[in-house]
Amino acid sequence: MKYKNGFFQLIHKENGTYMRLFPPAKGGNKIVFDDVNEYIHRIKIEEYDIKGLHRTIEALKDEVVDFKIVNDTVYSEHEYMKIEVNKDKTEAKICFYPPSNTGRLMTREEILNDLEHKGIRHGIIERNIDLYLKARQFCTEFVVARATLPIQGKNAVITYHFSTQISSKPTIKEDGSVDFHRIDNINRIEAGDLLATLEPAEMGKPGIDVTGAPIKQAKVSVKTLKHGLNIRLSEDGTKMYSQVAGHVSLTEDKVFVSNTYEVPADVSTSTGDIEYDGNVYVKGNVITGFKVEAKGDIIVDGVVEGATLIAGGQIVLRRGIQGMNRGILHADGDIVTKFIENSEVYAGGSISTDAIMHSNVVAKGEVVSTGKRGLIIGGTVKSEENISMKVAGSTMGTKTILEIGMDPALLSEYKELDKQMVDMSEEIEKHDKVVGIYASKVKKGEKIPEDKMKQYLVAKKSIELLKENIENAEKRSAELREEMEKHSHGRIKVSDIAYPGVKVSITNTNYTVKGEMHRTQFIKDRALVKAVLL
Repeated sequence: MKYKNGFFQLIHKENGTYMRLFPPAKGGNKIVFDDVNEYIHRIKIEEYDIKGLHRTIEALKDEVVDFKIVNDTVYSEHEYMKIEVNKDKTEAKICFYPPSNTGRLMTREEILNDLEHKGIRHGIIERNIDLYLKARQFCTEFVVARATLPIQGKNAVITYHFSTQISSKPTIKEDGSVDFHRIDNINRIEAGDLLATLEPAEMGKPGIDVTGAPIKQAKVSVKTLKHGLNIRLSEDGTKMYSQVAGHVSLTEDKVFVSNTYEVPADVSTSTGDIEYDGNVYVKGNVITGFKVEAKGDIIVDGVVEGATLIAGGQIVLRRGIQGMNRGILHADGDIVTKFIENSEVYAGGSISTDAIMHSNVVAKGEVVSTGKRGLIIGGTVKSEENISMKVAGSTMGTKTILEIGMDPALLSEYKELDKQMVDMSEEIEKHDKVVGIYASKVKKGEKIPEDKMKQYLVAKKSIELLKENIENAEKRSAELREEMEKHSHGRIKVSDIAYPGVKVSITNTNYTVKGEMHRTQFIKDRALVKAVLL
């Protein structure tokens, strides 16, 4: 029989025990000294000329060499099978070492029994074993078992047949004024329109590793078509249709369709307060003291006086709000208005306007006042992103605060998390002492009273829960730090002039304008707010 790879064999002679070294055939692999050394230690030979054996293996060329390892005769060794399984248990390999000259070869049954003993129970390639038995190749590794790999699934995919990204920024004319007549950011639909289609998830199929244990397929994203009123689904739930003409929007993966409620004149004593599930379109004014609340958008053609407007979507005022210190605008989306005066304003999105005067304005998105006038005078304007304007403050030194920063609620949460983590760490130290005392007694075999044992177990469980809570708090704290870092990159841009009396704040770092500043941009640079030219 021809052997390709070099191999070794234990030889018993009258004067001692030898290791017979067979050189490889052309193209075969040389004997690996570590394999020989491992084999010798496996048969309990601890002392031999290890350096001499290493030199002999390195010098081995074309002739078979017998190297004496001990003077004594050791027990006969039968053919030996070495099994290796990869880390994820998807493949098992075996390598055979020849029997000593007084030993015997393994049978097919013994090979299969050894695999079973080592836990290899699935995907055994018996053909490879049979090929080996027909033409044994020692010190040659080959695959003996392969896992049945899992069939991976497919994520569900939803396709929306309407625009899910709506821009409510007004058009800027050539003369710099804002054209509030060209704002059309409502997704208008007709009854029967197809709104969305769903390609359902394919779950896939688990596999089996070489030990017979399951291999889980990757998780897939399972989705359904979520919707509000005025919508119907096909029988198989894969298509979504509108039942009414109106407006469609997407909020947190849920589709809403609402027809618009039109007010032909003013919101006043003739209408009373208005509350509507869809959009509200007011063609007149909203008079002082009245309230308009919509789950969708609010559009007002006239002036909003000292009234309250609350929208689940956006607010569009084609003229503006003269709040008289009692006007309120609150939109979960964007706000677009000609002007804001003496009002409280909050936008979950951005704010676009031509002027902000003596008002308290907060936006999660950017605040832009760069129309024909582009004023921000008096009051406080806060944004979590950027603030842009032409003119900040006035020649009279009107106190004007421009602020970029994180939502105060999130900042408070961040500080509270730090305190909680310190408190929980101290709690763990207290419980550790209790666990340490009783663990020592348990180790010594001392009998512990039942009430004390309960105390010990409660302390152990408390430590586990506290560590888990600390881990969750650390993750949330990291998210909040990342959010704070994002705000530190916010910018306040004044494209014309900033007057004395303007206070700039970026993530709680302040800068006060002491003299007129032209074409200035305020940025956060490390621990300072700096003013740089645009």
